[in-house]
Amino acid sequence: MTVRFLVLGAAAGGGLPQWNCGCPNCAAARQGIFASQTQSSLAVSVDGRAWLVVDASPDIRQQLRDQVVLWPSNLRESPVKSVMLTSGDVDHVAGLLTLREKQPFQLLATRALLETLGQNPIFQVLDPLHVQQNPVELETPFFPLEGLEARLFAVPGKVPLYLEQGEPELGAETEQTVGVEFRIGRQRVYYIPGCGAVSAALADRIAGADLLFFDGTVFTDDEMIRMGTGQKTGRRMGHVPISGPGGSLEAFSRLPIGRCIYIHINNTNPVWRAGAERAQLERHGFVVGHDGMEVTLATGSR
Repeated sequence: MTVRFLVLGAAAGGGLPQWNCGCPNCAAARQGIFASQTQSSLAVSVDGRAWLVVDASPDIRQQLRDQVVLWPSNLRESPVKSVMLTSGDVDHVAGLLTLREKQPFQLLATRALLETLGQNPIFQVLDPLHVQQNPVELETPFFPLEGLEARLFAVPGKVPLYLEQGEPELGAETEQTVGVEFRIGRQRVYYIPGCGAVSAALADRIAGADLLFFDGTVFTDDEMIRMGTGQKTGRRMGHVPISGPGGSLEAFSRLPIGRCIYIHINNTNPVWRAGAERAQLERHGFVVGHDGMEVTLATGSR
């Protein structure tokens, strides 16, 4: 069995270029110096016919159009059989509104995330006669597709911005922000697009992974403040920076990981372009993800 992991979107909220931003990266993307990127989402399949989509990006219509393997095979037969959510952030749930066209699929998320959706009546456009909402317990094996074992687990994070009331608790490990662990035989794959810190427990879990897709929102914690594009640090937004003390690069450089791919990368992040920051990642064997990137793992290939 070969499992396919297809990056539908590699950018953070707003994509690249972001509609209202003229930073160097956005300007370069508009000029075609490097490719534009959509908001983060991953597709997974064990047979190339049935697919799981992890996180429903606001760009999901474009993402499904751009990938031939996700085109309908006949009048109303989509290959997308399951959709899984890792948080209630807008860039992870807004695409559900695009998937309202009476198409059967199962929606998988923690009970807390499904309750968050339930509190907003706009998500009632997902007809329960067609969309089956299945709550998933943390640390409990389940099968989003036949033959694909997965687990959800809490990672340091915070509630979505629209649920913040005053200063939110940062680094809380709850059902609001989760990572996904896939098991393919003896191999382990992790998808963690949002994470506020690399805790000791998280590092222990990831150690020995064959493949890791991880939150690369900002390179430095104060990146958006220095560039004048925002007033919050990466950690305040719920995203651990790549560089610096306590950053993901420092933490993962110590761990045995087969392959590490950064995703959910903000439009301001200098790793989008050639330079010292990208070279630093590549020296450690880490990769900048991009729309359309595909990685395959075969059972027993370890």
